[in-house]
Order: sequence, then structure tokens, then C-alpha cells
Amino acid sequence: MPNTKENSLVEEPTQTNKPSKSQRLLSLDTLRGFDMFWIAGGEEIFFVLAKVTGWSWAIALAHQFTHPDWHGFRAYDLIFPTFLFLAGVSTPFSLGSRLEKGIPPSDLIRKVIQRGIILVLLGIIYNNGIFQTEWENMRYGSVLARIGLAGMFAQILFLYFSWKARWIWFAGLLLGYYAFMMLYPVPGCGAGLLTMDCNPASYFDQMLIPGKLYLTIHDPEGLVSVIPAIATGLMGIFAGELLRKGNEVISQNSKVVYLVAAGITSLLLSVVWDYFFPINKNLWSSSFVLCAGGFSTLLLALFYWIIDVLNYRKWTFFFVVIGMNSIVIYMVGDFINFSYTAHALFGGLLEFLPDPLEKMGEVFAFIGVQWAFMYYLFKKKLFLKV
Repeated sequence: MPNTKENSLVEEPTQTNKPSKSQRLLSLDTLRGFDMFWIAGGEEIFFVLAKVTGWSWAIALAHQFTHPDWHGFRAYDLIFPTFLFLAGVSTPFSLGSRLEKGIPPSDLIRKVIQRGIILVLLGIIYNNGIFQTEWENMRYGSVLARIGLAGMFAQILFLYFSWKARWIWFAGLLLGYYAFMMLYPVPGCGAGLLTMDCNPASYFDQMLIPGKLYLTIHDPEGLVSVIPAIATGLMGIFAGELLRKGNEVISQNSKVVYLVAAGITSLLLSVVWDYFFPINKNLWSSSFVLCAGGFSTLLLALFYWIIDVLNYRKWTFFFVVIGMNSIVIYMVGDFINFSYTAHALFGGLLEFLPDPLEKMGEVFAFIGVQWAFMYYLFKKKLFLKV
């Protein structure tokens, strides 16, 4: 990892009144860090709290940090699509600024494809290690692969299609995926079934993806469901295009209003579509795209309003440190034993506390050690660039 400030996972977004003047869009880094915090140990706060107290509200919150078995939606389902959504938000800032400078799309496409391929490879390493797994037992689908492929295709659409054409692509991806999933007759099952063992996405993934699938007959990060995930990236691009408009064209408060209206509209459409095409993260159903995208848009509106409009920024640093190296915080847990370090540093002190406080202390110690590692990278300006 070269020691340079420019080496961040996603190109640094900027908020501009004029394209030539740039200022960091802090809300995007903060929201990305907030999103990653919940898979870096943050969710354990509620699990431990529910276990040691038995409080009903803590149990309810802990339940929200689990995934439904199949259909349905909980807060934990929002983490993954929000990260992909935010990658889309950054696209108009990173690629749009270069297009405005006269750089042709053909000069940018190579970097876009390279980023997508590298994320796929990182996902394979995350799942299987390096030369640790037999070829036939390797899992190729991954969170990073989904972000890499869906983000790549969304960026290609941004480079080569107009704003209106991208909206047509967005609608076409969601409606086309819906028609495919409901009308294609899976052998031995027929058409219109969306169970784990009888749905077109699982059927084609079993034929197309080598190695093994995460759930043997189904992979939640399979190849077919990349198609609707592109629409998640496009939703982020639409939001990013709005935020990048000069404040003399659309005021900051108006941008917040538009984002809130778009988020609520998306959620309402997802509720209606849920009756015909259930909200399902495993299938990345079209209704799931609208549901997760709606919540992601509302979160972006909230963070943008508080941080970039009202200028309340002092609290953001904790999350920015995480957000600036989001891929590192995702992958590093499989390579560095933070639990061992946290226990070695704080285990002796925590033993003097009552058992409930000790359990909570272990969680905060674990989070603190991870954050200290990320802070060290932040101070040294070491950012993983893909």
C-alpha cells in the first residue's frame, strides 16, 4: 500500500459549486464508516446487551442485526447494499470530474474494469485464502465480487449513457429481472416459484459458477443476482449526480428534500412490489433493491444534512477513520486476531468488573483495538486503493 493520501478505495468525492473548485464531501466518508462499523464489531454491542440484560428493546435491536432465513428485511440487510450504493454516489464525483475535463470514456474504462476485477480477486482470497482450498471446493461468489461487478457495470453505464438512458436502464434491469424470475420455468419446479431450491437465479448459478455455492444450492452473492445489483449502484449514481450539482443551481436544503422524497418513494414502491416479488436479499429481488435503496437514500440525506448543511462535524472523525479504509476493515479480521490483542491488553482489567460489564467491556475493547489499527493507517496516510 503506497504511502499517499490519494490511495483510497473509492476516488475522493468532492462537493462543488463549480466543477473547478473542490471540497471534500465529508458526509459520504462518514456514512461509509458508519455502515462498515456494524460489521466490524458494532452489532455485537446489541447481542451482548440483550444477553446480559434481557431487556426487550435490546433483544429487538439484536434481532434486527440478523438476516431473515429467506424473504423479509431487517436492518442488517442494509449494510451490504448501502456500501454498493455509496460506491455509486462517489462515481459522479470521481468519473464525472474527469469527463468534464475532456477525458474520453475510453480512457477511463480500463480503470473501471480493473477495479472490478481486483475486487473479485480480493473476494476469492477472502473466501478461500491463497492456495489453501482445492479448486473444486473454492467459493467464487463474495460480497467484494458483488460490489466489484455491479459497481463496474453501473460505472460503465455512467460513462457511456445519458442521464435519461441510465434511468431507462434502471427500470429495465428491475423489470427484466422480475420477469425472468417469475416467468422462467426451472426444470422440475416450473415458473413463479421463489424458494431456495426452486428459483431461476439459483438454478443458473449452479450451472455457471464453478466450485461451490455458499448454501450448496444457492449463493446470496451469485452471478445472476448481479443484474439487479447494478440498479443499486445506479441509485447511488443518481443521488451523487444530485449532490454534485452546484449549490447555485440547487440549494443544499433542496437537495436534502429531493433525497428524502426519493427515499420515501422508493420505500413505498418496494412495499407494493413486495406483494408480487418479495423483498429478498438472497435473491437481490427488485423490491429489495428499492427497499434497501430507499433506506440508503434516507441515510445519505440525514448525514448530508447534519454534516454538510448544518456543519456538525466534530463527531464524524470516529467513522471517517473507518470509512477511509473500508475494504481493509472488511478483510483484515481474517488476517489479524484483534480478539487476542484486545484480551491481552484489557482482559486483566476487565476481570475486576461485574460479569455484565465485563462482557460489554470485551466488545468495546475489541472495537477499540480495531479502530486504533485503522487510526494508525489513517495517520500514516495508508489507504488501500483498488
